[in-house]
Amino acid sequence: MRSAGILMPISSLDSPFGIGCFSKEAYQFVDFLKASGQSYWQILPIGPTGFGDSPYQSVSAFAGNPYFIDPVTLKEEGLLTEEELWSFDFGSDPEKVDYGKLYNCRYQLLKMAFDHFVEQGGVSDKAYTSFKTAEAYWLDDYSLFMAIKLEQEGKGWLDWPKELRTRQEAALKEARTSLKEQIEFYCFMQFEFCQQWKKLKEYANAEDIEIIGDMPFFVSMDSVDLWSHPEVFRTGKDGSPKEVAGTPADAFSPKGQIWGFPLYDWKHLKKDQYRWWMRRMAHAENFYDVIRIDHFHGFLSCFAIPYGDTDASRGVTEEGPGLSFFEELKRQLGDVRLIAEDLGNITEENVKLLEDTGIPGMKILQYAFTSWDSIYMPHKLEKRAVIYTGNHDNMTTRSWVETLSEGELKFARAYIRSENTDYNAFTWDMIREAYHSPCDLCIIPLQDYLCLKEEGRMNTPGTAQGNWVWRLKPKFLSSDLSNAIRSIASTYSRIPARKPKEKA
Repeated sequence: MRSAGILMPISSLDSPFGIGCFSKEAYQFVDFLKASGQSYWQILPIGPTGFGDSPYQSVSAFAGNPYFIDPVTLKEEGLLTEEELWSFDFGSDPEKVDYGKLYNCRYQLLKMAFDHFVEQGGVSDKAYTSFKTAEAYWLDDYSLFMAIKLEQEGKGWLDWPKELRTRQEAALKEARTSLKEQIEFYCFMQFEFCQQWKKLKEYANAEDIEIIGDMPFFVSMDSVDLWSHPEVFRTGKDGSPKEVAGTPADAFSPKGQIWGFPLYDWKHLKKDQYRWWMRRMAHAENFYDVIRIDHFHGFLSCFAIPYGDTDASRGVTEEGPGLSFFEELKRQLGDVRLIAEDLGNITEENVKLLEDTGIPGMKILQYAFTSWDSIYMPHKLEKRAVIYTGNHDNMTTRSWVETLSEGELKFARAYIRSENTDYNAFTWDMIREAYHSPCDLCIIPLQDYLCLKEEGRMNTPGTAQGNWVWRLKPKFLSSDLSNAIRSIASTYSRIPARKPKEKA
């Protein structure tokens, strides 16, 4: 079924609290999607971020980002007063996230809500205790990990005292006792996150908008996952990794690249029927309608570099689980709806795995016009695929146009039949070409509809500063914009018939 959606991170929503959250603005965005004839809202990973603020470097593969908890909802629940609600400065620029101020203030505000929650007997409430029981398989370790991390002044777990680093039972028991209040605080934040997210998702689904979530393939080195489940990864006796992920040397990187992510022990995981991964997938299925798996190629192979090496010269390519993983996924969880991030890894093995599993891959229109025989040319694309003008790692299409050589621009104009010399109008012509493609699903970043340039870029790979900060201007989405988007969606048959509402 032909359909369309918009890529818009939760963090980029408008809100008066320094970062997008599950506030009224999120519900208004759902309304905008519906008015625009869209069927999907694609978001970036929503886990708690660590150093560098990247959503792809989370401290947990299961937890949610407390920054996304809406303070106004906490006030409506009686957990914050009006004065407390506005007692912190989360940043003065409404178009950028100030992560420094969030880090210094947001948890203080949430702690105020938690204190009221405790005073009101919330820790004994059935909904809360049931949540803790149901999510104990990840929540117990996560809340303990974060409480210890706070006590250790933010140090990575590899720098903790040995008895905590190696999870000696006596040390963990003592920590659970001495850090009981902090542990409860982290449980409370996850409870509120899940409650608010569930409500937002239910609202979106009721409006026929489905959520495409984003699952990072790797976990962070400084994560509760590596600390609490060393058996899932290739680790030594002390729990530290034996190898880390990276890339071999090439023309662009003579010494290769060291990404630093711990590698999975696929042999052990297969014997265990991929238990940890199956729990992760089931957890994600509860959060999203469709799951986009980042770095899909990792299921086929990874480049393993000895931990501690300063370059990739001793790295070797090692096989992943391949089709057996997805056969086990289907056996345990049924038909999980997936999208594969297969960019930059168009190999015969990748193509075959996508064909065998039936998972659609990604196609980036910006990549189509660097060569007349590019595999991303729209006439070469298959129906079972998802087309984007660009994604979170690309420059915006408006900026991309300015980087084209005279020959590339002439070729692109001829191909998409555009005579527009105005770059904003040409950006919309690119959007139309994506809609026109044979791909079942078309996803456009919101920044492209707004014709934003570098100020709207989400991430520049290989850089450590200035990423993940873009936010939408307050009250910037208009009915004129939604009407223009809906017109394109209608023209190219991407507005599915809505399901009739059941009568009460």
